[in-house]
Amino acid sequence: MRVAVIGAGAIGGLIAAWLGTHLPPERVCVSVLARGATLHALQTHGLRLQDAAGVTTVVPLTGVVSDDPAALGPQDVVIVAVKAPSLVTVMPQVQRWLHAHTLVLVAMNGVPWWFFQAMPAREAGRCAGLRLRSVDPDGRLAAALPLSHVVGCVVHISSSAPAPGVIRHGMGRGMILGLPGGGITPALQDVAALLNQAGMTVSLSERIQRDIWFKLWGNMTMNPVSALTGATCDRLLDDALVREFCSAVMREAQTMGTHFGCAITQNPDERHALTRQLGAFKTSMLQDLEAGRVLEIDALIGAVREIGHHLGEPTPFIDALLGLTRLMARSRGLYPA
Repeated sequence: MRVAVIGAGAIGGLIAAWLGTHLPPERVCVSVLARGATLHALQTHGLRLQDAAGVTTVVPLTGVVSDDPAALGPQDVVIVAVKAPSLVTVMPQVQRWLHAHTLVLVAMNGVPWWFFQAMPAREAGRCAGLRLRSVDPDGRLAAALPLSHVVGCVVHISSSAPAPGVIRHGMGRGMILGLPGGGITPALQDVAALLNQAGMTVSLSERIQRDIWFKLWGNMTMNPVSALTGATCDRLLDDALVREFCSAVMREAQTMGTHFGCAITQNPDERHALTRQLGAFKTSMLQDLEAGRVLEIDALIGAVREIGHHLGEPTPFIDALLGLTRLMARSRGLYPA
């Protein structure tokens, strides 16, 4: 199976490393599209995987490592592991690798552009067919990648990239895959089997939008509030006022989810208790802020606000969180003016 990874950072690099480590070349051919310092590191030193003790293993990649999409050729599976703001620039490259049966795993945080596009109308309700302008303002993502190629992907893995081409696994191996329109196909099962053999714990979902919404329910507060404050998640939850603000945001999102088949049975305090078990960790948005990378604001907060306004649901706490986070990011040049 020919697999291409675009976005060889903390998650994409880890998936590429596990595929290269655990599967023989006759089972999988892993290629990576990279640029800049990451490309130089991969071509010079190879993909390096660090364990908890700091021991580094150089992972063999049997495919092509290049910044030229044409060099990779057609692929059976494409893993897109870039931040949401970069999707519009990488999709034309992904297009070049598609054949009739290529599956594209979009491993991103937040609400994807296709969220309502294939959801059955009986579940989507008033959101049936809704195009989310906050994440795909001019429809370029929808035009570039037909839904027949898309696989929704929820990642429950903590990983970091302390240096270009160096991946350090933190915790977790979970991944949930599902098709935008539901159902489970033999091709999807084949991809899940491949990733399971590579050391991940993959489950398949009949309605991946529910899994996306549930993960978002926690991410949409912890990520931006940690970026606003510079605090790790344990400190956010230790502050009663901050914790209650996060809960208020979550309650607004929880209410709107009932309108399109994504009801959440937990309450915010139960979710906070799970987050607290992770200890003093930095969210991905805080790490991006510290590294000077563009922040994933629209997919995590903007899309939720857009959905709420479409439904006529009041979102005062979501609005406040979006406004504060967006202004903070703009003042640092990490969000478009």
